[in-house]
Amino acid sequence: MRDILPDLRARCADGVPLALATVVAVHGSAPRDPGAVMAVDAVGTVLGSVSGGCVEGDVYEVAREVLAGAGPRVVAYGISDDEAFGVGLTCGGTIEVLVRAYATAAERADLAVVLDLIAADRPVAEATVLSGAAETGARLVVRPSDVGPATGTLGSEGLDAAVTDDARGLLAQGHTATQWYGAHGQRRMQEVAVFIRTYAPPPRMLVFGAIDHAAATARIGSFLGYRVTVCDARPAFATRERFPTADEVVRAWPHTYLESTEVDARTVICVLTHDPKFDVPLLLAALRTPAAYIGVMGSRRTHHDRLARLREAGADEAALSRLASPVGLDLGARTPEETAVSIAAEVIQHRWGGTGRPLGELTGAIHHPGGPTGTR
Repeated sequence: MRDILPDLRARCADGVPLALATVVAVHGSAPRDPGAVMAVDAVGTVLGSVSGGCVEGDVYEVAREVLAGAGPRVVAYGISDDEAFGVGLTCGGTIEVLVRAYATAAERADLAVVLDLIAADRPVAEATVLSGAAETGARLVVRPSDVGPATGTLGSEGLDAAVTDDARGLLAQGHTATQWYGAHGQRRMQEVAVFIRTYAPPPRMLVFGAIDHAAATARIGSFLGYRVTVCDARPAFATRERFPTADEVVRAWPHTYLESTEVDARTVICVLTHDPKFDVPLLLAALRTPAAYIGVMGSRRTHHDRLARLREAGADEAALSRLASPVGLDLGARTPEETAVSIAAEVIQHRWGGTGRPLGELTGAIHHPGGPTGTR
């Protein structure tokens, strides 16, 4: 959604009818995850993608039918040995796509509210009925409980309440999922399928130590969609000129800044300082946070010395086991840019539970099922 957000907002503002096709389920291997969006407007312009090109032609035709008044639809695309090239989904999986129109001014106004929240990096979830004992396409917009009540309805007060609770839980975790309910929100029933798409602010990457490796790490962090902060206590090094791609550059003692800034279970911390007077207090502070990943640069000798200092300062073995040190996967990296790729690869591995081994040595599905691992 974010990649076509400006175009969608412009069409809503200009009163242009459009249909959104959203991937709501993936079975097996497929090129796009649930939540991927393709839009088709009233003049036939296509924005975004649901399959990287595999089934866009058919989705386009369905979107045009929905825009013409056919009503919301869930369509499935999959392959068998005989049909693989017939449907174009050559990557070996099945996807389900919800296609619904925003044709009226009221519908576009409702969509614009969600788009504006996403653009402002405000957390919001959108729940949509896919099938069962409720109207397909019925929609509920959910924000955190301290912000305001849900808007819209899925058809019953009980269903709205149950989905609102679940949507807030998924939103806090940054997860998207399909959930099943009874017609009135009963748990452990499968009468209504509801797709809950969450839009949380981008996760943070905190890079400590304003060195060349930090500049490369900040660049790749931004590329991966993180909101990147570079922090260093040395004014001559912590400058905007040296880190143009970072969202912010902070001049402060690292541990002091970390103790004062927001860190959640999606935050990535990269410690590249190479100096015990920075490293030890910073890592003690980092280990008290719920950060998803704490990577620390240094040689193996530096790593062992650092562990001894942290133990002396009171860190226990369970806490120390959270450290990814020496940081990164073994790619044979030499330059700062290659090292940044190594760090990014390890961050991704932690996030999705990958093995870190060459795909050519493995069998089975390429894409790992489910969401992030517990600690990433």
